[in-house]
Amino acid sequence: MKLKHTLVALSALMAASPALAAEGEITIWADATRQPAVEAFQADHPEIKVNLVVDDGSSGASGTFQTKIGLADQAGEGWPDVVFSTQNNDAAWASKEINGVQPFAQVLNEGFLDQAFLDGFTPGALDPVTIDGKVYGLRNDLAPVLFWYNKTLLEQFGYEAPKTWEAYQALGDKLAAEHPGYFLGAIGDSFEGPYVYYWSGQAPIFQVEGEKFKSDTSHPDAAKVSALIDHMVANKTLTLDSLFGASFVASADKLVAIPGAAWYAGALFQNPGGVNAKAGDWVAAEPLYWEGKDKVTGNVGGGVWYASSHTASPEAVKTFLQYIVSNEKTAGTGGLPAYKAAADAWLEAQASSGFYAGDFKAAISTAAASVWNGWGYPNFSPETAWAKVITPGLAAGKTMADLSAEWQQEMKNEAQVVGYTVD
Repeated sequence: MKLKHTLVALSALMAASPALAAEGEITIWADATRQPAVEAFQADHPEIKVNLVVDDGSSGASGTFQTKIGLADQAGEGWPDVVFSTQNNDAAWASKEINGVQPFAQVLNEGFLDQAFLDGFTPGALDPVTIDGKVYGLRNDLAPVLFWYNKTLLEQFGYEAPKTWEAYQALGDKLAAEHPGYFLGAIGDSFEGPYVYYWSGQAPIFQVEGEKFKSDTSHPDAAKVSALIDHMVANKTLTLDSLFGASFVASADKLVAIPGAAWYAGALFQNPGGVNAKAGDWVAAEPLYWEGKDKVTGNVGGGVWYASSHTASPEAVKTFLQYIVSNEKTAGTGGLPAYKAAADAWLEAQASSGFYAGDFKAAISTAAASVWNGWGYPNFSPETAWAKVITPGLAAGKTMADLSAEWQQEMKNEAQVVGYTVD
């Protein structure tokens, strides 16, 4: 109840600005997943007119956000007031002056938003969007990687849930030999390989030091991840299907376990278009780790809301931003909210629902505190190089061992194009 009262009080405070009436319509760019959250804001704040433009949220590193802002910069008009992006690395370019045009992203911690509000985020949540001490965006949700497994199937087969990546691979061997057709994950999308497997393995393939970009796919920590992927693709316990594609959904009853983000809770397991799991079947477990290495994990997204430095309606923008990340109806949009009070409420609701077996709250909390800090946030994504090199290569029967050097070079090429010095 205390959490609920805190959120209600915060919402009431945000609705009290007398300056709202003097401001015009605000334009918001967001993806279809965030559309219901924006509509909830419209219902609760009819005093603010909203023009919602639905796009892809730059998913799959499409670059939609940067491309559209570039067009507005050229025209000298047409900037939105608020933008949602699925990419944590957009702050790298949105915080900079480009071709003589002021940076798109509004600095949020130098008087635009109250520091007391910003302090309400989970510690570390705003690190990916903080540059030289300036906060350029608000994280929508946290997306740490944990290990999801079907308790019912594992018990039926007489297997124990793995706790290490080595045991995960060994489980794949057992499934392949004794229960062919059952599988342990997917890498058919451009985000799973880099963020779920390589980031969790502390692979130094996407690192930034100042203006220098580094990538080493031959490093032992990267090579062992590549070997795991190749092994499990070969025995068919890692599918090349897209996580939300028709083939994956059709075979979802044979999914035994999968390492993946916190947002899999709503997007995959409780989604009629995904696994559509039965209550009590699935467990959210602590992240897998490599034997002899730190117990760290990766991160898959956790989108960001940006305010425009060009906005003519700052009070309306402030009201929207604070509402969208902290209100329990909208915060996190199906995943673990980045705002601490909303996150606590979300965790309590998920844990008390009884949908997941095991200690859901403890597993998510452990994962959120274990994200490896060696990953970089440059002005491009590893997803584009993965989609260009790895996805078609694996589909053609090549291995990560065959493709890793080309993938590394493609990432370095992209880094040079956007101005990084390549080591």
